[in-house]
Amino acid sequence: VCGYIHVSTSLHKHTLTLSLSTNIPVTHSVSEIYAGYQKSEMGSLKEERKTVGWAATDPSGVLSPYTFPLRNTGAEDVFIKVICCGVCHTDLHQIKNDLGMSNYPMVPGHEVVGEVVEVGPEVTKFKVGDCVGVGCLVGCCDSCLPCKAEVEQYCNKKIWSYNDVYTDGKPTQGGFASSMVVHQKFVVKIPEGMSPEQVAPLLCAGVTVYSPLNHFGLKESGLKGGILGLGGVGHMGVLIAKAMGHHVTVISSSDKKKEEAMDVLGADDYLVSSDVNRRKMITGTFIGSMKETQEMLEFCKEKGVRSTIEVVKMDYVNTAMERLAKNDVRYRFVVDVAGSKLEDE
Repeated sequence: VCGYIHVSTSLHKHTLTLSLSTNIPVTHSVSEIYAGYQKSEMGSLKEERKTVGWAATDPSGVLSPYTFPLRNTGAEDVFIKVICCGVCHTDLHQIKNDLGMSNYPMVPGHEVVGEVVEVGPEVTKFKVGDCVGVGCLVGCCDSCLPCKAEVEQYCNKKIWSYNDVYTDGKPTQGGFASSMVVHQKFVVKIPEGMSPEQVAPLLCAGVTVYSPLNHFGLKESGLKGGILGLGGVGHMGVLIAKAMGHHVTVISSSDKKKEEAMDVLGADDYLVSSDVNRRKMITGTFIGSMKETQEMLEFCKEKGVRSTIEVVKMDYVNTAMERLAKNDVRYRFVVDVAGSKLEDE
């Protein structure tokens, strides 16, 4: 499950941990992709519609085209045409039922970027044409202490973006689909000028590492800290922490990624985790709130933090999952949903 670890060491008065990444060409612009879409094609608020995604139907985890109903646009809902969606290791665990809690058919994907094509009458945060993101959550109770404190990720009744059910019993489905309908509370605005493909990993991996730095007051320049692991989340941690002006140590199980960590990502030091003498305390946070997600996007825009990604089409996604299982990706796959033309299948 997506998480983040903050590691304190005996060598440092303060410690931190985080994640983000590097350059990739912009594949799409929102205006180019959806210039041809008209609101009439998306349906009215009263119209029932269906959408096309790629779903796993059993624990083999093999994804294939799947048509499913999409709920009508409610009063505070945002109807989104998906541009792209990042691939998280959690997606791999879920489609294969590694956690013993999978429900099928399952459309994965919780690092979703798209364009708003319709809004409900009570939506105040977004308008048609906005580039937006959807992360790990699409619902919460809105009345418990965590919800009232704007840390809804700790709500006991939170609703995951996929492999979960809404309060009416209907299943949630993720961003490996041509469109989504999401309550405005769980949608974030993508800062102007950011590439959709670059943004996608930030909606899970990015906020997962930004949140503990924010929560524990570790955003000031000059602090020292460690990034535990150098995968999709860890590489984001190095880049975000460096963007904050920190001295960053990568902590990994072997030294095989040392050169990459220091020469490519810019880490200052590298520690093999078997050296327990430098490890004193572990603490952390869980994903990040919607407020932190928006703050993180603005920070990455300001600092020019860019994810290291490999963009693939949907028909490559099963191969991407196989490669992900072997840790054969640097550092995040992003599925070009719009360019895959799912509705033509």
